[in-house]
Amino acid sequence: MEITVQIPDELAARAKSRGLRVEDYVQEILREQLGAQRLSAPQARTPEEIRAWLDSLAQFSDKIPPLPENITRDWIYQDHN
Repeated sequence: MEITVQIPDELAARAKSRGLRVEDYVQEILREQLGAQRLSAPQARTPEEIRAWLDSLAQFSDKIPPLPENITRDWIYQDHN
């Protein structure tokens, strides 16, 4: 793959300060970024882990009060003055 770009002076200066050609410095930056993305990619979960997560979400659902039959503006703002 070949990519042609205009190199900003700052990028060229950073490459030079590391003793690298601009192309090598850009490749290093891309390699670091791609490596960071791979590390932060979510791992596949087992069905047991998914079930445990869903159960934890529903843990206190019995404490949620029921909604009224008709949701009105007054009901939404009942705790506000």
